[in-house]
Amino acid sequence: MFATVEDYIKSLPEDQKVSFLKLRNLVKKNLPKGFEETFQYNMIAYVVPKKLYPAGYHVTPELALPFLHIACQKNGLALYHMGIYSDPKLLKWFQTEYPKHSSSKLDMGKSCIRFRKLEDIPWKLLGELVSKMSPTEWINLYESNRLKKNSKKAKLRKRATKKVASRKKSIVPRE
Repeated sequence: MFATVEDYIKSLPEDQKVSFLKLRNLVKKNLPKGFEETFQYNMIAYVVPKKLYPAGYHVTPELALPFLHIACQKNGLALYHMGIYSDPKLLKWFQTEYPKHSSSKLDMGKSCIRFRKLEDIPWKLLGELVSKMSPTEWINLYESNRLKKNSKKAKLRKRATKKVASRKKSIVPRE
């Protein structure tokens, strides 16, 4: 696909390029210091660099920890914000504020915010969203959520092991 941010931008359709570059500039202007722009998963990405978080992303440890991605898609623009996916308070804040800034219905997945009509993009709100989490805050939230998830998995494994053990005890050998 694309090797660099510049290659990606050159490939954008002309009718979406202006809005996409406006979104990119908004992110770069409002994102707290410490994040780094790169190209990841065929999108422009803003990540916690390995020098700040050497462990990287648990799914693909050789990659820097992703925080935010922006993409030009067939039917509009998309902003992927991992903080919204990971922080219920931030998600609630965004969902509450969105109708105050846009007349269009919020089109959102777990971390993806999609904009089909470029004229309906709430630029000011997106700038505020992007500014709400520093790399340190994101690392702390990411690690906290990973610990919770691993703790839940451990509890489920423990329960499953107990069930298997109790079944084995209840089996009486036939003579």
